[in-house]
Amino acid sequence: MKKKPIVAVDAGSFGIRVLVAEENEEGKLRFCALGEAQSKGWKKGGIINLDAAEDSLRKAVEAAEHNYGGPIERVVMGLGASQVRGVNAHGGINISSRHREIQREDARRAVEEARRVNLPPDFEILHVVPQEYTLDSYEGIRDPVGMMGGRLEVSVHVIAAGVAARMNVIAAANHAGLIVEETVFEGLAAAEAALRGDERELGVVLADIGAGSTEVAAYHRGALQHTFTVTVGGDHFTNDIAVGLRAPVPEAERIKCNFGVALRELAGATVLIEVPRVGDRTSRLVPQVELAEILQPRAQELIELIHAELHRAGLDRHSIAGMVFTGGGARLEGLCDLAEQTLDVTARIGLAPDLEGAPENFCQASNTTLVGLLHYAQRLRQARAGKDEHWLDKLKRYVVGGWN
Repeated sequence: MKKKPIVAVDAGSFGIRVLVAEENEEGKLRFCALGEAQSKGWKKGGIINLDAAEDSLRKAVEAAEHNYGGPIERVVMGLGASQVRGVNAHGGINISSRHREIQREDARRAVEEARRVNLPPDFEILHVVPQEYTLDSYEGIRDPVGMMGGRLEVSVHVIAAGVAARMNVIAAANHAGLIVEETVFEGLAAAEAALRGDERELGVVLADIGAGSTEVAAYHRGALQHTFTVTVGGDHFTNDIAVGLRAPVPEAERIKCNFGVALRELAGATVLIEVPRVGDRTSRLVPQVELAEILQPRAQELIELIHAELHRAGLDRHSIAGMVFTGGGARLEGLCDLAEQTLDVTARIGLAPDLEGAPENFCQASNTTLVGLLHYAQRLRQARAGKDEHWLDKLKRYVVGGWN
């Protein structure tokens, strides 16, 4: 009898992808299938046309089922940037007038107090991520369970999602024949999949560049400190090319992927690009340098917008480990070089973690979020099967640890 698959869905403005895996005997994930479809009815991670979104999702699921050779029913689904916002909060509880040992339930109650934040009426809490605990006057505690104290406080980062936007995503999935087990902020899934523990400890910024926007997660002292969205994504680069070179948008996308660079000095001095024109006009040859002069200002804008928000939040000096770029937009050559020159930090591409049995070209930045969602789905299944008695309780409030 075939095992029930573990399935993750990453739906964005450019495309919808459904990743199917199974656990092997050692409990590790094994790649089984990938289904993809062009995205219609989605914009900046949210649904603007339910029927079109449902149709796109159904096509991606059908492709995954065909490649897998079996039905898909339950999924963990990512939520995009336009539907999510983050805020820091603090709360605490009195344990006892006499110091006693802190129990798991005490930590849970402290988190429950901290999550009582004022949100707009059309938002609901998606994740609550503990940053650190304070036991009496002793700060910087990662896990207070087993320690002695009289008052327990906790600082958390709350990630909230728009109620209507989240429900529309779930509705589209239901209409496509899927049961959504959990919805997860995609920026958080990408960070948990791509970042290393030492990076999170020193301070690092992950920028997940999607088609319509960029989701950013900033870590310091091992914990999530800030999440936000920058309204610049891969589509903006493509549109700049279409306008600057007077080319059809599909051709502009092809040119970006094949010849785009984020730094003028990386452009080949003798490289010429054939650019089809709109309508019946004859194609023309354009130097790659001209393409770079179009892309570099937009890439510079993206990096500076991220830095400006980090500065506003007081985190720009806490990114010792630098920046990590993921998402389809991270494939733009020279983006890391430009970030290093602009911000004087190190930068790298956050590739998708290895997955047993996956195709050779699967380990790339455009699949990082998808693999992160898949690991989340696996831990959810293990928790509900009783293999981790504490993680399911944690799961309802936050994503913990890393999977790399």
